[in-house]
Amino acid sequence: MFPAKLALARAARAASRRTGRGGTTAPGRLLLGLDDNAIRTLGGRLEDGSVCLSATNGKTTTASMLAAILERAGERVVHNRAGSNMHWGIATALLDAGRERGELGLFEVDEAWLPEVARQLEPRALVLCNLFRDQLDRYDELETIADRWAELVAGRDGRSALVLNADDPLVADLGRERSQVTYFGVEDDSLALPELQHAADSKHCRNCGHAYVYEAIYLGHLGRYRCPNCGRARPDTAVTAERVRLNGMDGSEIDLRAPQGSVTVKLPLPGLYNVYNALAAAAAAIALGASLDHVRAGLEEMSAVFGRVERIPIAGRLVAILLVKNPAGANEVLRTLTLEGGRVDLWLALNDKIADGRDVSWIWDADFELLRGRVRRATCSGTRAEEMALRLKYAGIDAELAVDRNLARSLDDAVRDRDGDAPLFALPTYTALLELRDVLAERGLAARWSE
Repeated sequence: MFPAKLALARAARAASRRTGRGGTTAPGRLLLGLDDNAIRTLGGRLEDGSVCLSATNGKTTTASMLAAILERAGERVVHNRAGSNMHWGIATALLDAGRERGELGLFEVDEAWLPEVARQLEPRALVLCNLFRDQLDRYDELETIADRWAELVAGRDGRSALVLNADDPLVADLGRERSQVTYFGVEDDSLALPELQHAADSKHCRNCGHAYVYEAIYLGHLGRYRCPNCGRARPDTAVTAERVRLNGMDGSEIDLRAPQGSVTVKLPLPGLYNVYNALAAAAAAIALGASLDHVRAGLEEMSAVFGRVERIPIAGRLVAILLVKNPAGANEVLRTLTLEGGRVDLWLALNDKIADGRDVSWIWDADFELLRGRVRRATCSGTRAEEMALRLKYAGIDAELAVDRNLARSLDDAVRDRDGDAPLFALPTYTALLELRDVLAERGLAARWSE
């Protein structure tokens, strides 16, 4: 019976693609509706097993980096490339699993769905990159997700290799007293922030509840830390960014140390957050058998995933698109923009749909004050455009301001350069990014989502 169900799902995917809808969700929903164990069945066809990757921020980019490295190492990667990371997106990505020998499944997985997807896939490796406050109306508190991940890791001990961010206390704790653990992290104090940011989340030791003391803070609550009460501290890292040079939107250079040696990587994507994404991908690839040459080639030839620093010409103007969806991620985007010389134009689209989280109060924890004196013109759009505009006002951003909930119309207004050549940065939330993609696809400026 399963071959017939699989054929129906493949037919649904083909029909969805013909109508221009991409085919990343509906086929998987159909297949799982027909067979609850479809992910387990199809995952079992992957000759080289599977890898599950999860994080609050950077899942899609990190998975894309890891896929690029593994493909250079000769792997045939089955991957949910469009970023559909709920269980139906995984099912869709698996529709063609087993058609070739030597296939490896690489799946970015939503934080809440990770335990269920891993239960069915029985992955050979779990890559866990970070946990930040995000969509509390759906995920509850960070501790809830951390507890679910801890149960998953305990049940997989000795059966799945772990690749963990040592700089994130919640993630690092998952590997304590576990086997087959590879830690990654940053050790360049020139990047350290002067103090813990307001948006920092995990500030207390899960072992005893005491506040951590930080030797260096790099991003949100990520850094080098220790508990002065019980002695728990950041683990030593196997894959380390010993030196990082951030070059604004032009990318960064990373001096990377690994068990096999050291290498300098010229990463074409900007920001410290992408340095962390690259470290996670490198550590996972090395744990899976890739060489440092594969790591360097895969990362240096990496192209931006849509909405993750992709640059697209619109009406004769180059627009850089950077997804923002929570305080920690937004702060790193804002921090990157401060490295640009001169003033910038902004198009910000704030939505409060289910996939964004209904609660948009997070924008008040993001440090838009960093852009004070740096913005020439700001255009606010989305279902909560007015609140975004109010946040900019309270941040002291003295710029020409336009507000229009209509996404396409506001975008056209933003790209119309009235005076000079200030760079334009688009900062949409998740569903606004999807809407933007549709607008650009209709204009022939971007491809529609597809697996």
